[in-house]
Amino acid sequence: MSKKSVQTLEDIARLANVSRSTVSRALNNSPLISKQTRERIQAIAREHNFCLNVSGRNLRLRSSRTIAFVAPMCFPPVASAEHLFGLEMLGAIWSGLHELNYDCLIVHSASQDTDWVHRYLHSGRVDGFILMESSFKQTQIEALVQMKVPFIVWGMPVSPFNYCSVTGDNVAGGRLATEYLIRTGRQRIAFLGGLKGTLTVENRFKGYEQALQLAGRALDPALIVYGDYTYASGAAGMQRLLERAPDLDAVFVNSDLMAIAAINVIQESGRSVPADIAVVGYDDLSIAGYATLPLTTIRQNIPLAGKLLAQNLIQHIETGLVTNVTVPVELVIRKSA
Repeated sequence: MSKKSVQTLEDIARLANVSRSTVSRALNNSPLISKQTRERIQAIAREHNFCLNVSGRNLRLRSSRTIAFVAPMCFPPVASAEHLFGLEMLGAIWSGLHELNYDCLIVHSASQDTDWVHRYLHSGRVDGFILMESSFKQTQIEALVQMKVPFIVWGMPVSPFNYCSVTGDNVAGGRLATEYLIRTGRQRIAFLGGLKGTLTVENRFKGYEQALQLAGRALDPALIVYGDYTYASGAAGMQRLLERAPDLDAVFVNSDLMAIAAINVIQESGRSVPADIAVVGYDDLSIAGYATLPLTTIRQNIPLAGKLLAQNLIQHIETGLVTNVTVPVELVIRKSA
């Protein structure tokens, strides 16, 4: 077959001895076929100077090849310096979508609002949505499920609804942080949580509680406070802990930004970190290693999480498969504990 005669997906399929759908998936970098098959088909297409008619394909398939990252209008804004985790996750999602030849659109939504589904999905502007669990209420998730909207959530799935999710192993993270503090001789270990009532924070607390129980220690309500992931809430929470329990010698904080705030409050009180009070954060954001006092923290693999959010949502759109994936976490030891 001459190069000039290769004009359609069917032509490539005959040369590669595969189906038309396999060729389509290979040229769109679909994760549903093997890397070897994808690269072989792409090589044949390049050899014959074959290019997809993207606009025609999208119109025919009713696909925009665009995924929306839904950012609620809340405080702190998801894409802001006060929400560093959201910024790093957004970057990882964008990278994952880019690998699959998809674009990423940031969509803002008001509290309790699902009108954005009609504005963006039903108008054909996007093919699906990526949400952050801590920014959405259960009623919104339920509404999306009932409307059969293609979406995926970063965070624990809410029972009994069946939808795609990717989350870190928050129970293991809470347990790792607390066990490390116990091993290093800390006696009065506080818990400075994120948003109270969210599954993510509840599971981190569960890991904290499990580690204390295994060490034969009882929970002390004076050592438990919550914030909202902002720097200000980390500072305020640490101040409350010092007032309630001035003899505490360690604190497990549910975000790196809150942990940095906690360290500043501890130092301003005349105490030393980690000599007087050890601090362990959560997430291992870029700032954790560059802080004035490099932060011991629980690492969530954000690049992998973003890639899985992109891949698994597109897989769901193409096949209907619902996946719930838990990404392992690990302890990173630096100078704060």
